[in-house]
Amino acid sequence: MLIAPHLLWRNGALHKGCAVEVRGGRIAAFHPAGACAARADLAPHILIPGPTDLQVNGGGGTMLNGDPTSAGLARIAAAHRRAGTGEILATLITDAPERLDRTVEAMLGARDIPGLLGLHLEGPAIAETRRGTHAADHVRPLDRPFLSAVRRLTEAGWPVLVTLAPERADPGRLAELAATGAVISAGHSAATAAQFRHSLSHGVGCVTHLFNAMDPMRSREPGLLGAAILSEAYCGVIVDGHHVAPDMLRIALAARPRRDRTFLVSDAMATVGGPDRFEIYGRTIALDGGRLVNDEGNLAGAHLDMVTAMGNAHRMLGLPLDLVVAMATDIPRAALGLAPVKIAPGLALSRLTALDADLRLVPIRPEPETAP
Repeated sequence: MLIAPHLLWRNGALHKGCAVEVRGGRIAAFHPAGACAARADLAPHILIPGPTDLQVNGGGGTMLNGDPTSAGLARIAAAHRRAGTGEILATLITDAPERLDRTVEAMLGARDIPGLLGLHLEGPAIAETRRGTHAADHVRPLDRPFLSAVRRLTEAGWPVLVTLAPERADPGRLAELAATGAVISAGHSAATAAQFRHSLSHGVGCVTHLFNAMDPMRSREPGLLGAAILSEAYCGVIVDGHHVAPDMLRIALAARPRRDRTFLVSDAMATVGGPDRFEIYGRTIALDGGRLVNDEGNLAGAHLDMVTAMGNAHRMLGLPLDLVVAMATDIPRAALGLAPVKIAPGLALSRLTALDADLRLVPIRPEPETAP
């Protein structure tokens, strides 16, 4: 198989003039694109590593909170792979301790699920005033059972991202959490700017869905939001046109000191690759004009995948293609302390995502993979 993209993502940049030969389901060689164009099996506009999504609550009609099993994880990962995403952090939002225990057991038995990178625990140590759609009954401080659950996962080699409100975290427990190797992200928080900045030297290195579930900036108190924008912390953003106004995202991105510290997330729910409604905490969430809303009319997650988020970032925000690709691939992996996925000989065809000039998914015909 020969793929001759107009642009190829290699070593952190988009390159022209390079065709990819695939044999046995894996990259075998690179060739000058000009000599290969006439016989290419596929000629997409862009060829990139499948995006990495650090916040996926559900997909394929399944929510992790509703089905914390290996089968549930497999359905969610498969739905996002069909949408062009390479790897996900399955996300469990604030729930009962036994739901966390079931999720940990499922993860420990899910090593062979394609596209499952790790686990994002969004809560339960969040601020009640900024809990959003999270259940108030299950909000609780960091405790030893939670730390033990995280440690079991990291010791088994799973990347873990934990979202918490830093102003509610006991410093000793926060240090214990950092010692597990988990990445700690501030979110669903009413932290002041000073509290957030203090947390940066105590294990926090990331921010969950910038703007959402945090206090707005005020003239005398920039809060977590303002401090995060001006920090070098990694920040995830939901670019669906509903969660944050495009102008606000443009302002934030222009103010950030480093362009390699902001990444895209989907915050996807079960409707991605699934029906237009689902239940969580016994309440129905339904798709309404592209927005997911609960029975009170409030936003409850997103109907979004990473390929769509890339297109939105390019069109709504006017971001250059190279930055958009980085925000979906290399930067989220860096936030987890992982190396980029390199398009190089030996990489499986299934790890690649092809896009047209409008950043829409171009299907790649699968081939049998051979051992690397």
